[in-house]
Amino acid sequence: MFLSVGYSACHWCHVLAHESFEDEATAAFMNEHFVAVKVDREERPDVDAVYMEAVQAATGQGGWPMSVFMTPDGEPFYFGTYFPPEPRHGMPSFRQVLEGVRSAWAERRGEVGEVAGRIAADLAGRSLAASLSASAPPGPGDLAGALMALTRDFDAVHGGFGGAPKFPPAMVLEFLLRHHARTDSEAAVEMAEATCEAMARGGIHDQLGGGFARYAVDATWTVPHFEKMLYDNALLCRVYAHLWRATGSRTARRVALATADFMVRELRTVQGGFASALDADSDDVSGSGRHAEGAYYVWTPEQVREVLGEEDGAFATAYFGVTEEGTFEEGASVLQLPDGVGPVDAERVRSVRERLLAARDERPRPGRDDKIVASWNGLAVAALAETGAYFDRPDLVQAATDAADLLVRVHMDGQARLHRTSRDGVPGDNSGVLEDYANVAEGFLALASVTGEGVWVDFAGFLLDTVLVQFRAEDGSLYDTAADAEALIRRPQDPTDNATPSGWTAAAGALLSYGALTGSTPHREAAEQALAVVTALAGRAPRFIGWGLAVAEAALDGPREIAVVGPPDDAATRALHRAALLGNTPGAVVALGAPDTDDAGAVALLRDRPLVDGAPAAYVCRRFVCERPTTDPDELSGRLRGTVG
Repeated sequence: MFLSVGYSACHWCHVLAHESFEDEATAAFMNEHFVAVKVDREERPDVDAVYMEAVQAATGQGGWPMSVFMTPDGEPFYFGTYFPPEPRHGMPSFRQVLEGVRSAWAERRGEVGEVAGRIAADLAGRSLAASLSASAPPGPGDLAGALMALTRDFDAVHGGFGGAPKFPPAMVLEFLLRHHARTDSEAAVEMAEATCEAMARGGIHDQLGGGFARYAVDATWTVPHFEKMLYDNALLCRVYAHLWRATGSRTARRVALATADFMVRELRTVQGGFASALDADSDDVSGSGRHAEGAYYVWTPEQVREVLGEEDGAFATAYFGVTEEGTFEEGASVLQLPDGVGPVDAERVRSVRERLLAARDERPRPGRDDKIVASWNGLAVAALAETGAYFDRPDLVQAATDAADLLVRVHMDGQARLHRTSRDGVPGDNSGVLEDYANVAEGFLALASVTGEGVWVDFAGFLLDTVLVQFRAEDGSLYDTAADAEALIRRPQDPTDNATPSGWTAAAGALLSYGALTGSTPHREAAEQALAVVTALAGRAPRFIGWGLAVAEAALDGPREIAVVGPPDDAATRALHRAALLGNTPGAVVALGAPDTDDAGAVALLRDRPLVDGAPAAYVCRRFVCERPTTDPDELSGRLRGTVG
């Protein structure tokens, strides 16, 4: 069997397909001698995880397209990623690889089977969770150690962590912001601010249309790999909104709103969900028909002048760093906001942006992968709900609600089991994995905090109960696939972040929030047990456990539970609710509702919380032990912004 794993927005996946899979002679040879299987890693992350582990163990590296040759039983024996159509740079051609594997299978099948059996046994016997086990969630010292390790790896010149290629560290940034909120650490917020500022000014950020590309190929955030993924933009939208909440940064506000608007404008489907990605490639703007990476986004000085005229063209090329030499290739530049540009007329910048964006919209557009992934839509629900609430954008809250409704109607069955994907309103034939349950629950809980609609807490509870039954091991660790999922050569279990929060730590966060809203001890205890793995990784690999660190910050802070009671149409209720949402408290949960103590369906945090002297009131609690209620939004804000060590 030949297994090729890729995804729609993967540039080199398309290259391999065009060069080899679509070559008639190569395709004929492959079809004669192999059973070829193509897997979208975004639809089957379990398959991707298992075989990527094998590729990395065998070759020391991984990536997509992932090429795996295996026995009919699914046991792998030869691995690679992209293979060229002709031998080059020491790499065999794809046809040579096919011929070599066919020959080995025909002439040395016993030896091949022995190798495959050893690899499969090694994979099945691995237990990452056992090697990283700890007895308790991280304490203050563990999180301080994580901050110190991140400080050592921080790029003080360009922001971010490590060198090229450089990925947006969304989960780590959430940890830094929460650590600052809990401890008032200046180092934490400075790293977060510097990184967010550098990304916002760099080419990785779409300076015209908003949103972020997947990563930068350099250490300076200048040249991106141009695909734009829903998950990156949902995570970063939330980060910038939280940065604004913490610091009042005007840049953070602008970027959060621009990213939210990008998601709604470019990725929203007619069913109300959000498509997975925009491709990196599109047709060359010259009309040559050449499919080119980044062609939709880059500009030459001449192209800028053609749209804006000489005077505004000269201004725009300086403002966006468009040079004759180019920052990308062939004299073309990625738009960015270079340092050294002095004060500018905001209205002129707005006009220039609008005209360039209108001209860009006339270019051949990148392809859109319009499948709906449950996990990533959960991230989008959380981001849009909070961003809409913070900046008084009810349209964004409505977009979040529409996406959440789609997840319930299309992705969730009567037994609270999730389909991972859908398309055109039809669910895919694939089961949700842990990150789907966790991130959809997270989105529902964020939406409940913003809207005060307790039904979203109920839906989150159904999903999290499934997590406890189907994904949890006896020792409290979490598997990526359900107990009744299709059996692979190994049941994947990975607590570390990748492009999104790991399912393990995302589930810990949702379990913690649900326990805080409902008072459920089993959910709280499950979250604490899941967080134990973060203790082992906090100091030695904080870049890869960022969301776990962020959840641990919430657990150390309580998390704070804020009940706001009062008539929903009362201005005083709305003022208290806004103060609660903007409290900058790590992982705080907010319940909003009328003071109806007899309502058995109300969120538990709201029960027995009366008005104060007939006025709307807010109760700040930890584990349902509450401080004196307040009717004053300013007093509430002051309480929530107090730090604890």
